Amino acid sequence: MYKWIACAVLALWVASLDTQGAAQVTPLIANTGARQTISLNGPWKVIVDPYDTGMFDFHSHPLKNNNAFFKDHKPQSKSELVEYDFDSSGQLNVPGDWNTQRDSLFFYEGSVWYKRSFDYVTSAQERVFLHFGAANYQADVYLNGQELGHHYGGFTPFDFEITDKVQPKDNFIVVRVNNTRGKDQVPAMNSDWWNYGGITRPVTLIKVPATYIQDYIVQLEKGSTRHIKGWIQLDGGRLQQTVTVKIPEANIDRSFQTDSKGRAEVSFDADLKLWSPEDPKLYKVEIAAESDHVSDEIGFRTIETKGTDILLNGRSVILRGVSIHEESPNHPGRAWSEDDARTLLSWAKELGCNFVRLAHYPHNETMLRMADKMGLMVWGEIPVYWAIQWENPDTLHNAENQLREMITRDHDRASLIIYSVANETPTSDARNHFLKQLIADAHTWDPTRLVSAALLSHETPNGDRITVTISDPIAEDLDIMGNNEYIGWYVHLPADADRMDFTANYDKPLIMSEFGADAVYGLHGDALTRWSEEYQENLYQHQIAMLKRISFLRGTTPWILKDFHSPRRTLPHIQDYYNRKGLVSDHGEKKKAFFVLQKYYLELQKAQVH
Repeated sequence: MYKWIACAVLALWVASLDTQGAAQVTPLIANTGARQTISLNGPWKVIVDPYDTGMFDFHSHPLKNNNAFFKDHKPQSKSELVEYDFDSSGQLNVPGDWNTQRDSLFFYEGSVWYKRSFDYVTSAQERVFLHFGAANYQADVYLNGQELGHHYGGFTPFDFEITDKVQPKDNFIVVRVNNTRGKDQVPAMNSDWWNYGGITRPVTLIKVPATYIQDYIVQLEKGSTRHIKGWIQLDGGRLQQTVTVKIPEANIDRSFQTDSKGRAEVSFDADLKLWSPEDPKLYKVEIAAESDHVSDEIGFRTIETKGTDILLNGRSVILRGVSIHEESPNHPGRAWSEDDARTLLSWAKELGCNFVRLAHYPHNETMLRMADKMGLMVWGEIPVYWAIQWENPDTLHNAENQLREMITRDHDRASLIIYSVANETPTSDARNHFLKQLIADAHTWDPTRLVSAALLSHETPNGDRITVTISDPIAEDLDIMGNNEYIGWYVHLPADADRMDFTANYDKPLIMSEFGADAVYGLHGDALTRWSEEYQENLYQHQIAMLKRISFLRGTTPWILKDFHSPRRTLPHIQDYYNRKGLVSDHGEKKKAFFVLQKYYLELQKAQVH
C-alpha cells in the first residue's frame, strides 16, 4: 500500500506508546505558530538540584510528600518543615540554556527545576495544550502538583493536553530538566558540542477547538511535479468531517472526507511554480475542517537521485553548503529566535551556499522556516553520534522517536531535502542493524525525501598516491553518501590532499559532509603554522583542488560556519573550550578561509547557471 499511509498513522502511533519511552502523551500539533497561543516565555523561577533532592529521598525512593518540588508546597504552620521555596529562589530566562545565564552553571550537568505561574480561563468547546519547543535532555512536567508526563531527547518538541487540568487562577507549571549524559541515550556520553541544559526553546499554551486539525501533509508526490499527495488528521470527538485544501494563488479548492479515525487521504493535480534556491516560492495553503482551520506557507519541489546525480525538480544540482551548530550569533548559548536564524543563514548565503547541514541534531523550527523563505536546502540530522549502545533496544527506540518527531515537525518544509541518521559511527553488525532500521524508518515515514549519514572512509597507499575508499555497508541503503574527512588537520598535512583519489563501493552521489581546520581569528603565521588563519586558508585551497577531482561528488558542507563551544577543546589561549574550525569567529569576524570557499562557491554557481 502507498507509503503515505505509514506517514498518516505516525502521530497516532506515537500517542499510543507508554510515556517512559514516548516523547509525549498527546500527538504533536502541527504548525503551532499558526495557532492561538499564549507565550510562557520569560523569567521562570528555578532551583538548582544536583542531588535530585526534589525528586528522591535519601534512600533514592521517589518523593510523594510535600517536599517533592513539583508540589510547590508552602508551610501551613510555623512548625512545618519544607526545605525548598521557588518564590524566594533565583530565576532563568526561557527560552534559554542555563550554562550561559549563570557563570556557576557553565559546566553544570544535572537537574534544574523550573516554575512558572499563569491564569487561564477556558471556554466551552475548546482544548488547551502545553507545548515545549525543546528541553535538554529529560523533562518531567507537572501542572498544579500533578504529573503530566515525561520527554526524552533535547532537540524535538512535545505537547501535553491540559484541558481538564487547567484552572482559571493560580496555575503553576513545574518542570524538572536534567541534562546528565547517559550511556544508553542519544547522543551518548561523548560529543564535540556543548551539553546545554534547560528549556532551550519557546513554551506556549495552544488553544484549539474540541475537534481540531492535529497534523497534515500537503506535498508533491515522489517523482511528480504536478500531483499533490498527502493527508489530513483530525483529533477529537467528531472525527468524520468534510475537510478542504485551498491554495488560492493556484486556484486550488479540493474537498475530502475523513474516515472514522479522523483521517483523509489528499490527492489532486496542481499547476505550481516549484520551490528552488533561485526562486524560493511559497504558497499560502489553507486547510479547513468543519470545526477548525489552519494556514501554512508551503513550497513545492521534488528531490531524488539518479546514479551519482542529485536532482532538484528534475535537474542536476550541486549542493554548495556549510555545516552549522545551533549556537546563537547574537547572544551566548543556544540559538532559537528569528534573528538568530536570519543571521546564521545570511552568513551562509553570503558564503555562496544553496544548502546547509544542520548538525548534529534537529535545530529549532525557525531555522527550517527561515531556510524555506531564504532559499536554502537543508540536511536535518538526529544525534546518533560516535558511540551508541547499538545492542540496546531502548536506545534504538529513543533514536527512532527523535527521528519521528523531527519528521513530524518538519515534513511540510520545502527546504528540508535530506534526513541524516548518523555521524561518524564505528562499523559493527549491531551498529549496521541499528542504522538500517533508522534508514528504513525514514524512508517509510517520509518517502519524498532522501536519507544520508556522515560516514568514515579508509585509506590505501597506491605508489606515491593514496586511495580513499567509502565502503561502509550501510551506504547500500542510503540515497546519498556523506563522508567526513580531515585531511590536512587530524591526518596528513594540507598539501597531502593533492595525492588523494576518492572511490566508493556504491554508485551514489557523495556529499563531503565535513572537512576543515581550526584557526583563531586574528592569529597569523605561515601556511604550516597550526591555529593560524593562513593554515586554515591553505587547507581549504588544497581541499578544493582535491574536491574538484572527485567525479561523484555532488555537495560539500565543510566544518563549520561559526566557532562553537565544546568541552573537548581545552587548549588555553587557543581553544578555551571552543572548536575553532569556524569560517566565522564566535564574535562574527570572517576568517581568510571564508573568502577562499566563497570564491569556489561563486564559481560553481556560475558554472551551474551556464
